[in-house]
Amino acid sequence: MIQPLSYYETMAQYNYWMNKKIYAICAEISDEKRKENLGAFFKSIHGTLNHLLYGDKAWMGRFLGQPFFVPDMGQYMYANFEQLRQEREVSDLKIIEWTKNLSSEWLEQPFEYTSNVDAKTRILPTWVLVTHMFNHQTHHRGQLTTLLSQLGYDPGVTDLPWLPGLTEYQQLETRSDR
Repeated sequence: MIQPLSYYETMAQYNYWMNKKIYAICAEISDEKRKENLGAFFKSIHGTLNHLLYGDKAWMGRFLGQPFFVPDMGQYMYANFEQLRQEREVSDLKIIEWTKNLSSEWLEQPFEYTSNVDAKTRILPTWVLVTHMFNHQTHHRGQLTTLLSQLGYDPGVTDLPWLPGLTEYQQLETRSDR
């Protein structure tokens, strides 16, 4: 019997899968169109892709004790799409590996960080902040899929139950129940 992944491992796999899908679509769009202000919070598709990577790098830097310093939030870290895409892939694979070593003891500990949004220092349970990182990814990818849909691109099914691996698990479970 296949064991389901832990929540964070599942979300890391989902993040990787969805980013691959979105970047494949974005590669079909001209650089000019990707960078056009479409009225999104981070203005453009490219701006939103940069923000997603920025958020992941900021949180992973905190979690690993390796602070990540970049231009002000909302500024492009990578103006070049292919560089952005390559860095996204590297970061996603690091997140997947990182989730394999999480422990309940660490997740239950208080975690102190200073926000890049308002420069305030906060202490919250680590699990809340790790969950926030994955929620943040999903939130902004939702914005991206809306922008892509408005431009006539179909991102396909984006729901978690269609994550490759989970679908196989579900199908195997269903067959074994017969």
